[in-house]
Amino acid sequence: MKHPEKITEENLTALMEFILLDFAEVPHLQGFLFGLFLIIYIIILISNGTIFLITKLDPALQSPMYFFLGNFSFLEICYVSVTLPRMLTNLWTQRRAISFVACATQMCWVHMLGATECFLLAVMAYDRYVAICNPLHYPLVMNHKVCVQLVAGSWVSAVPVQIGQTFQIFSLPFCGSNLINHFFCDIPPVLKLTCGNTSVNEMMVYIVAVLFVMVPFLLILLSYGKIISTILKLPSTRGQAKAFFTCSSHLIVVALFFGSAIITYLRPKTQDSAGTNKVLSLFYTIIIPLFNPMIYSLRNKDVIMALQNLLCK
Repeated sequence: MKHPEKITEENLTALMEFILLDFAEVPHLQGFLFGLFLIIYIIILISNGTIFLITKLDPALQSPMYFFLGNFSFLEICYVSVTLPRMLTNLWTQRRAISFVACATQMCWVHMLGATECFLLAVMAYDRYVAICNPLHYPLVMNHKVCVQLVAGSWVSAVPVQIGQTFQIFSLPFCGSNLINHFFCDIPPVLKLTCGNTSVNEMMVYIVAVLFVMVPFLLILLSYGKIISTILKLPSTRGQAKAFFTCSSHLIVVALFFGSAIITYLRPKTQDSAGTNKVLSLFYTIIIPLFNPMIYSLRNKDVIMALQNLLCK
């Protein structure tokens, strides 16, 4: 790999591929990391796949809340499958090259699915809001048609924006180094390899992050503000505890996912660190999908009963 001493318009490198460094800084741990992430990937596939299956098959879980949960589990499978198989291949073969097109495709899918997760978490918060604050109107407001429309909207809303943003980034000239200090093609590390002024692209990253991360997050906070206000007005402490318990699983997931995503994409550039970005990205792309099924199933009696029924068949 050649590093030109002086970058000019004539010696810009027409990159055909990038190198994902992954965890190359710890060569003695490559085998251990491969085994660890392989186990994590299998657990994610089995646990989220099981939740998706029981929400489709169990008659007791045919309600809007579990319809959204099933879609959320399917989304987690898709989300983690965009990054983990490539990382496992790199760790196993030690060949970390990724083509220009594959890198752009991975970046686009990661951010489309990430935006979908933000919207779907907001939809799930709205579902809890209607169920607790307007219980008499719940069957009418959250009918099957509305649920399908909300889920479909969550999946497709970010598609044109993320395709446009990815095209804009990969239309920039790249020069010199093709080393991406990350385990997938994320926007910040890829932008570091471009030449010229990237201020417009960086501004677009902030605008998109505000639209697809902060807006859903604020809607969730608004929903839960109204939910908590309603719960506190309930006459019995038992009713309050039950309502809080119903919402607690979703709140834990929201705090974990949005917390790591907001720090990654909306913190000041002066605090930008490749190591920090890698850890945070590892958290919201892999660790959270690993724990989501445990958070929802271990705290939900209906899901536990459905799992027992499935295992007893």
